[in-house]
Amino acid sequence: MPINKKILLGFLASFALLGPASGAQARTLSSSEASLLQTMNSVRTSYHLAPLRVDIRLLRAARGHSADMMQRQYFAHGSVLGRALAQGARGPLFGEDLAWGTGVGAQWAVTQWLASPPHRAVLLRPGFRRVGIGIAFGTFAGHGGAVVFTADFAGR
Repeated sequence: MPINKKILLGFLASFALLGPASGAQARTLSSSEASLLQTMNSVRTSYHLAPLRVDIRLLRAARGHSADMMQRQYFAHGSVLGRALAQGARGPLFGEDLAWGTGVGAQWAVTQWLASPPHRAVLLRPGFRRVGIGIAFGTFAGHGGAVVFTADFAGR
């Protein structure tokens, strides 16, 4: 390979590694998101279900939804399908679990979902194999130290 091509390839490789932080962050779970995924997968495997794997498209949809709910101060599912498809996620089925509270973490959210039959059904649906997780922190509904959780699921 000529020296000019080697230099160009080296430059492109380093540029790709140093690319935009938002792209790198979108592919990496925050510690809070990783904790929620670990807790969800622990529950799923205890029921002999396959663990969930992160889907970058669902991750963008879930993060966007949590941030939007926090910013605009509402709490609702809205169009799960529309958000997932807008990010390029594939189904054919989609589901979503939401939670919010103050001073709470992953274990609390999963416990709440398990206590609610519709949320439990989503979390423990065998066909759901992919997930995106979004967690936003701030003041919500007049409560400081609030956490808004979104888990977007896809599969069959």
